[in-house]
Amino acid sequence: MATWIEKWTPEDPVFWRDGGSRIAWRTLTITTLALIISFATWFMVSAIAVKLPGIGFSFTQNQLFWLTAMPGLAAGLLRIVHTFLLPIYGSRHVITISTIIKFIPAIGLGLAVMDPNTPYWVFLVLAFTAGFGGGDFSSYMPSTSLFFPKRLQGTALGIQAGIGNFGVSVAQFMTPAMLGVATFGAAQVFTRRDPVTKEALSTSEIYLQSAAFWYVPLLLVFAILAWLFIRSVPIRASFKEQLDIFKDKHTFYCTFTYLMTFGGFSGLAAIFPLLIKSIYGDFPGAPDPLKYAFLGPLIGAGSRVLFGFVADKTGGAVLTTLTGIGLIIGSAAIVGLGLLTPTSVEQFPTFLYLMLALFFITGMGNAATFRQFPIIFGHNPRQAAGVIGFTAAIAAFGPFIFAIAVSAVITATGNANGFFMALVAFFVLATAINWWFYHRRGCARPS
Repeated sequence: MATWIEKWTPEDPVFWRDGGSRIAWRTLTITTLALIISFATWFMVSAIAVKLPGIGFSFTQNQLFWLTAMPGLAAGLLRIVHTFLLPIYGSRHVITISTIIKFIPAIGLGLAVMDPNTPYWVFLVLAFTAGFGGGDFSSYMPSTSLFFPKRLQGTALGIQAGIGNFGVSVAQFMTPAMLGVATFGAAQVFTRRDPVTKEALSTSEIYLQSAAFWYVPLLLVFAILAWLFIRSVPIRASFKEQLDIFKDKHTFYCTFTYLMTFGGFSGLAAIFPLLIKSIYGDFPGAPDPLKYAFLGPLIGAGSRVLFGFVADKTGGAVLTTLTGIGLIIGSAAIVGLGLLTPTSVEQFPTFLYLMLALFFITGMGNAATFRQFPIIFGHNPRQAAGVIGFTAAIAAFGPFIFAIAVSAVITATGNANGFFMALVAFFVLATAINWWFYHRRGCARPS
């Protein structure tokens, strides 16, 4: 099968009816399922890290936060690369190869956790390679935008990004589920300790390596499917030609608003397990982070799917403004109610519900902003795809920024209040940018 499609005109009703629709939805199905695994491998470190001290790794809290930060750093850098790959190599090659290289973190982390003498720097390197999965977004989403007509792009991008985001929950849900499944290698002894005295309370056998190894057969399946059933839209450009997106100031404004929505979603998802552990982990009857951490990304991903359809009807700008307002109120409430400096574990449910509300709101915003970008850059589909890729690249630094920032604030002040207040200030600025350029009456580019 030829890699490049000879002709692709999705705005032509006849072409769309006579075969274009079938090809587009088939491609969306394969890439969306593959994107779930991309997100899962990207966030598997955040789920695995909380279990490392229990099996004999003597990493500090700061070191664990750095492990959860590294995939975000890698994803941001790799998304910048992915932004420019699609018009050069096409969807078929990019998606197939990007799926195959995720064997490195899946196999590498599985082997590393089996030996408590594995150096910390090895974990840092492997955590960085987990960012391969995060990089995929900046080629998968632009690919989808090229396959669909403008009237369906909000729906298609919402479906792909929303369902793909479920991969974060998959990583955090499947990690505890896989701990009892023997795949390869011997079990480790996990020691549960009293949060106050640190004395051993109980021991059990787990297979932490299974939380990484189980991705391998799935990656193989999706690499084969991508090569056999995906073709490439004939919109091609050199790297130099693609740099024209940086001549438009709206590229940077859109980046700012997406950093608020997806940067907020991915950043909160990365730090959520360790945030629960660091804030509420020293109380008697402390909650198990992995019993709750998957709920946030699950709700955020579901919200993104739901509001993809809504954004097609209402437009994206109004939903982005509402997102910003919601994030400002929610973040301020977490600080104002003293949930980051609790006096008892009884405050945990309120903290949990407010955090889940933030995830829901970021999901709405993710759908809204990706509906806006094809409209803001509607004069040039290739540029619109490039902006989607670039904004996603910068927003992918969310996990890195959030993990490093919250760790630094907690180390300096003893709590995360300063971090959440900084979020409030950032959300105010991003919301103002969206309202001024894309939402208010007489704005530059209504979307």
